[in-house]
Amino acid sequence: MANSLRGEVLNLYKNLLYLGRDYPKGADYFKRRLKNVFLKNKDVKDPEKIKELIERGEFVMKELEALYFLRKYRAMKQRYYSDING
Repeated sequence: MANSLRGEVLNLYKNLLYLGRDYPKGADYFKRRLKNVFLKNKDVKDPEKIKELIERGEFVMKELEALYFLRKYRAMKQRYYSDING
């Protein structure tokens, strides 16, 4: 694996690990799943395949961020607008 791709993979892993702290099923569950996925793909040598996997990981990061923003929005909406509905 080229050094630049290795750096991208490590950076992706670190970012996903950081985002996994607030995962709904728990940080340990997320960390275990993340590690299994990365270990499953550790023998991939083709740079194009590695780039595809990095893109998939970045998509997962965006989905996690969206999940967290939605959860935060729902909590704020419930907190501030519960008097109006109830």
